[in-house]
Amino acid sequence: MKRSEINAIMRDALAFLDAQGFSVPPFVLWSPEDWKNRGAEYDEIRDTMLGWDITDFGSGDFFRTGLLLITLRNGSIDDARYKKTYAEKIMIVREEQVTPMHFHWSKMEDIINRGGGNLMVRLYNADDDEKLAGTPVSVSMDGRRQTLPAGATVRLRPGESITLTQRLYHSFWGEKGCGPVLTGEVSQCNDDRTDNRFLEPIGRFPALEEDAAPLFLLCTEYPRA
Repeated sequence: MKRSEINAIMRDALAFLDAQGFSVPPFVLWSPEDWKNRGAEYDEIRDTMLGWDITDFGSGDFFRTGLLLITLRNGSIDDARYKKTYAEKIMIVREEQVTPMHFHWSKMEDIINRGGGNLMVRLYNADDDEKLAGTPVSVSMDGRRQTLPAGATVRLRPGESITLTQRLYHSFWGEKGCGPVLTGEVSQCNDDRTDNRFLEPIGRFPALEEDAAPLFLLCTEYPRA
């Protein structure tokens, strides 16, 4: 992805968050120059990868296959310094912008429509070979247990949520004609380096083309103290 494209996506995201009345933590708005003066007391941000996460999943077309996430809080399974057992993200999912089919080995999560358009979520169980199973899917949506056919797509309207357990394949996108979706994620500790099993091989973090100075750093770019 071009840095200029990422900068534009960030600006657009901040305008959308403001329109939705959603405020971000201070570190989300720190400039690269600000980061030069942040000492080791901010290592939790660095080590648990808080902040901006923008990816096209290696597709080369962010608006068709991509996702913008901001990790707001997170712990660590492996680092005893960070004792949180939970994580939270805010995401912006555009109309027909697909996050590819994947599951998590360790993390269970709630995906929440916080406002805007409708979020569409397609579901499959994983079989023993980590491929798509043809078995019925059992999920909880806002406290209601449901059994759905393999490959079913559910619609989350603003305020609605779904619980995604480990090894439950899911893909999601914004419903066409309904606008972008302010999407929340509340989960167990999050590790995007090791806990994503995508059905098809893809790149989780984008390759960057530096055609402009960064507006804000991505969560993979923070300088060490």
